Amino acid sequence: MKVAANERFSESLFCLKLTCEEALPEMRPGQFVEVRVDGSEKVFLRRPISIHFVDRQRNELWLLIQMVGEGTRQLSQLRPGDTVNVLMPLGNGFSPVGKEGERVLLVGGGVGIAPLLEYGKYLKENGAQPVFLLGAKSENGFVELPLFEQYGPVYLTTEDGSRGERGFVTQHSILSREQFDRISVCGPGPMMKAVGRFALKGNIPCEVSLENRMACGLGACLCCVEQTVRGNVCVCQEGPVFDINDLSPL
Repeated sequence: MKVAANERFSESLFCLKLTCEEALPEMRPGQFVEVRVDGSEKVFLRRPISIHFVDRQRNELWLLIQMVGEGTRQLSQLRPGDTVNVLMPLGNGFSPVGKEGERVLLVGGGVGIAPLLEYGKYLKENGAQPVFLLGAKSENGFVELPLFEQYGPVYLTTEDGSRGERGFVTQHSILSREQFDRISVCGPGPMMKAVGRFALKGNIPCEVSLENRMACGLGACLCCVEQTVRGNVCVCQEGPVFDINDLSPL
């Protein structure tokens, strides 16, 4: 694939927009890709990255990436016209729409918001009502809010109170005043567990997108093994999206 754009949001957060000559394959919200990092003697393994958005009109795949090490630093330096080797689409995504008009709460923290934009688009296009609840340390942690707002109402929490309600996503007032048919969540482990406990207490179906390290994306390296009620499974093959009832007790 070729880099169409590399948009920098902060020192550590950027969005790669990739395109190719042929039409992009069908992709489900919640699936991921494996990107090969070229040009570095220190990086040997591909980097797993959530599918952030698929722009069919431009034939572009968007990847929202947090720069955390040498591999993602190399990716952050890509320029329009550069070529990238991408293995896609991989894994199992979020559930399809269950019924017309169902309300689905999409909860994201940090770069965990990445797969929720494409899922929100899919839900709205297929008759559901997505609602976004996004959390960050401060207002500087939010990106692309107008895009999210195209597909549903957006509620925010910040730890320092600089935007939205102060606190964590599980403390937002929307959880006590509105009802939802399902919840889907992606973000830091403690946040996902907290949302999962809230869902279990309210008997609300809930899916989580795990962020285990997935070196190969094909179930061969066994880096991403997760304990479930059915035994140990590879997140890259069985997930990354799981029903919370399939995971170990929260």
